[in-house]
Amino acid sequence: MQVRNLKPEIVWNHFEDLNNVPRPSKKEEKVIAFMKSFGETNNLPTYVDSAGNVIIKKSASKGMENRKTVILQSHLDMVHQKNADTVFDFENEGIKMFVDGDWVTAEGTTLGADNGMGVAAIMSLLVSKDIDHPPLEALFTIDEETGMTGAFELEQEILDGQILLNLDTEDDDEFSIGCAGGIDTNSYFQYQPEAISNSEFAYELSVTGLKGGHSGMDIHLERANANKIMNRLMGELINFNIKIVSIDGGSLRNAIPRESFASIVVNDKDATSKLDAAITSIKEEFSISDSDMFISYNQTSLPNTSMSYEDSLKVIYSLMAVHNGVYRMSSAIEGLVETSSSLARVIVENGEFKTQSLQRSSVESSKMDIAKTVGSVFHLIGARVEHTGSYPGWAPNPKSEILEIMKSLYVDMYNEQPRVQACHAGLECGILNERYPGLDMISFGPTIRNPHSPDEKVHIGSVAKFWEFLLEVLKRIPEAN
Repeated sequence: MQVRNLKPEIVWNHFEDLNNVPRPSKKEEKVIAFMKSFGETNNLPTYVDSAGNVIIKKSASKGMENRKTVILQSHLDMVHQKNADTVFDFENEGIKMFVDGDWVTAEGTTLGADNGMGVAAIMSLLVSKDIDHPPLEALFTIDEETGMTGAFELEQEILDGQILLNLDTEDDDEFSIGCAGGIDTNSYFQYQPEAISNSEFAYELSVTGLKGGHSGMDIHLERANANKIMNRLMGELINFNIKIVSIDGGSLRNAIPRESFASIVVNDKDATSKLDAAITSIKEEFSISDSDMFISYNQTSLPNTSMSYEDSLKVIYSLMAVHNGVYRMSSAIEGLVETSSSLARVIVENGEFKTQSLQRSSVESSKMDIAKTVGSVFHLIGARVEHTGSYPGWAPNPKSEILEIMKSLYVDMYNEQPRVQACHAGLECGILNERYPGLDMISFGPTIRNPHSPDEKVHIGSVAKFWEFLLEVLKRIPEAN
């Protein structure tokens, strides 16, 4: 079956239209133009603010004019990840989707259901002629995945809504009423390359096939981090006078690293026996969480230069010491990760060792504590450390009117209670609440699995359920005061 023939067709058709437009984070020019044209073509008031956010407004349907105005919000950009053997140009190609049983996924790349399904649902409402709804303000933000720039720079006094529905969660029975804040910790260490002796031996190492995933929502699953796995391999070779030539590990700041590649030199061929033993142990450790992990090495010709042994030890020991994974569980909400850190990127090239990691927490003081903890490791080797891109969390509102409306409606429709919780991911709600204080906010969406990885998929039946529920929510929006 073709994606366009899935039900509800109006949503799936808009999703495919959207996925035909390249929209990687920070390169959203094409999708901004697409969305602007969409609004204008449908004769709806359309505005692009100075940041690139697209705002489209639609008057209430007949009889709903006195209801509160609802802001429908989703982000236009998508994470651009692909498998190593997939040839794909995210800046110029549309996503190649296909139906796989009960799911829709993509050919070797991220799907863009995060947050394209939310965008498609909003588009469907904007073009509808027979759906009951209150006054609507569609807010399509940019650059959510790599800095939430759109939310941070959203112009004030452009929106009038009192309720904000963020369509960006990943389970169709979940309502999110709070989220984690985040901050990036980046380190930079300069080194002087030195000549390599002809008596040494060069090897290329690779770690591939890891599951990866969202570094917030999936961090508690204890999946392998390719950067940490690669460093464990190099750590086994310390007694063989290891010298690092290059490392290229991870790809995106908010994704658990799935792949890492390194080039090293050692002083003895017997180093391979250490590698063999380490590979066997590591694969056994992660046989459940990362059963497709593939670790390999091969001897290669000697390069001209490498990092010194002393500087290589600084890199290896710092990466051993740096925290990766859950830092603290919430004492307020059972089962919620409060604070975490993900070592997202490790690079050694051209005389510089660089790292990028993302810390998340629903508690601001804990967020800064883990950021300083991670940064201190690199400070100790003399690296320059920068903390950038800090964004706030979203504190739950126990008196939320829209939450009570949606909880009651969910029980009426599905005869079960929804899961109401905060999530360990960065949603734009915290920032938007600062820009527009007093908004009554909630986040929900269809079921999506493995976001931020090429295994991303969206459940077909959940899209129909999400759409059905969204339409009923809009009918129950209360009257304006």
